[in-house]
Amino acid sequence: MKRMIMRTPNQVFEIGLNDSDTAKAIWLALPLEAYVNVWGEEIYFEIPVDMGIENGKTIMEVGEAAYWPSGKAFCLFFGPTPASVGGVPTAISDVSPVGMVIGDTRELTKVGDRTRVVLDRIIQEERT
Repeated sequence: MKRMIMRTPNQVFEIGLNDSDTAKAIWLALPLEAYVNVWGEEIYFEIPVDMGIENGKTIMEVGEAAYWPSGKAFCLFFGPTPASVGGVPTAISDVSPVGMVIGDTRELTKVGDRTRVVLDRIIQEERT
């Protein structure tokens, strides 16, 4: 599994990527930096990736990472959004799941709107 890191000025989050074509396109676009938007308990920001929908869904898991084709955006879901019913993380429209945050997602609540983030690859050493 490929992994990447998201750094804010005060925090670091590790994200494991799945093996979808969309996740591979995001991996190839790294490193990048952006300013986040916060929508309920979702963080999203535009990235230089242009993909269609892949395995699309709107009901997400806490900690799930996705790509939103309509906004060309990377998204992290960590709780209810304004589109949610019953407290389940819900995207505004179909997104392509690309991975999961590894570890505690509660710290994502401290990431404010317009926070600068850097996404970068975690290169794993080959074990012999």
